[in-house]
Amino acid sequence: MAKPSFALIQALRDTAERLRNGAAYAWGHHGNCNCGNLIQVVTDLDEREIFQFAQQGAGEWTELATAWCPTSAAPVDMVLEKLMQLGLTPTDVHHLEYLTDKKVLSHLSGGFRWLRRNQREDVIAYFEAYAQLLENRLLDYAVAAELEDVREAELV
Repeated sequence: MAKPSFALIQALRDTAERLRNGAAYAWGHHGNCNCGNLIQVVTDLDEREIFQFAQQGAGEWTELATAWCPTSAAPVDMVLEKLMQLGLTPTDVHHLEYLTDKKVLSHLSGGFRWLRRNQREDVIAYFEAYAQLLENRLLDYAVAAELEDVREAELV
C-alpha cells in the first residue's frame, strides 16, 4: 500500500476530477490510461510525451513499474520516479492500472465491489476511494502521534 501523503491524495483527486470533466481516456494508451492520466497530473508531460517515454520500455505500466530503476536516466524511469516520490510502489502502479487493491475497493462508496479497468466511471470511483483511504490513514497517524505526545507529557 502506498505511503500516504498530501501530494498523493491531491494527485488522485485531481486525476479523478480531470476524468470527470472529460479528459481523454483510453485504457490501452500509455498516455491516457489510468496511470497515464495520473502522470499527466504529477508532471508537465502531455499524453503524447508520456506515450513516447513509455514506448521506450516494454509492456504496460505494470511491467514498466516492475522494471523501474531509480538510478536510471531513462525517460520512462524518470516518469515512474515521480510516482514513486509520491509514495507509490510498483505494486501500487499495478493496482492503479487494473483497479484491484482490495483495501481500496473496500472504501468505495456503497461498499466493496469489483471494478472494470477500462471504464472511466470505475477509474474515477477507484481514485476517489484511494484518496479517501490514504486521507483516513494520515488522520490515523496524526491521532496516534498526538496520543503518543500526551503519553510522553504524562511521564514528565
